[in-house]
Amino acid sequence: MKKIKAIKLKNILFRNFYKKDFLRIINLKGLFVFPSGPGLATLNDNEIYKKSLQNADFVFFDSGYFVLLLRILKNITVKKFSGYLFLKLLFKHFKNNRITKILSVDPSYKLSKKNRNLFLNLGISKKKIINYISPMYENSIIVDKKLLNIANKIKPNYIILNLGGGVQEILGLYLKKNLNLETKIVCTGAAISFFTRDQAPINMILDKFYLGWLTRIIFKPNIFLPRYLKSLNLFKIVLREKIDIL
Repeated sequence: MKKIKAIKLKNILFRNFYKKDFLRIINLKGLFVFPSGPGLATLNDNEIYKKSLQNADFVFFDSGYFVLLLRILKNITVKKFSGYLFLKLLFKHFKNNRITKILSVDPSYKLSKKNRNLFLNLGISKKKIINYISPMYENSIIVDKKLLNIANKIKPNYIILNLGGGVQEILGLYLKKNLNLETKIVCTGAAISFFTRDQAPINMILDKFYLGWLTRIIFKPNIFLPRYLKSLNLFKIVLREKIDIL
């Protein structure tokens, strides 16, 4: 069976990456996004979010639900490559490349402190870790000149956006379009909280068998159960839309 390199849905290019591809893709620059099932379920309603995915350089199959729908409804088999797995590999990469400069965009002071400590424990110099506490962005057009100026000044190797889905992708595209340098903009959202233990405990087995969503629901049902119920709309999108195999 011929391996699928990518698919295109609503003019969004999803690349079928494998773990072995990591060392190749991590040397590339651009906007890396890991859209969730609930995020993809809004593609018919959220034009700005859809545009941010269409203009990303690397769109991963983060959602196990999406991967299953492709297999069941369209007979398309692709490999799940989650934000959790990406960060796990990235953090290992950081340990071997300690000259890395990181701009971490965090939603609160509490989480910022935890994220900073995580990077310090990876052996990255405190002088090369810059934390930025984001304002409350709207889920629409995002402009953050303060963040843009900081990024242009410090010229980070990585800008890691640890924000909610539907916001981080739009912010990531804003940075990509307006930065005066090329760098890696990584939109892995709350996945970093799996490593700081601020979110539900997860491991490679749970991630491999698409059970991250269930772990989150068990850990914080009032937050994640409504969110994942909204992702059911993704079923209709995958069923009705034309999907090109590349």
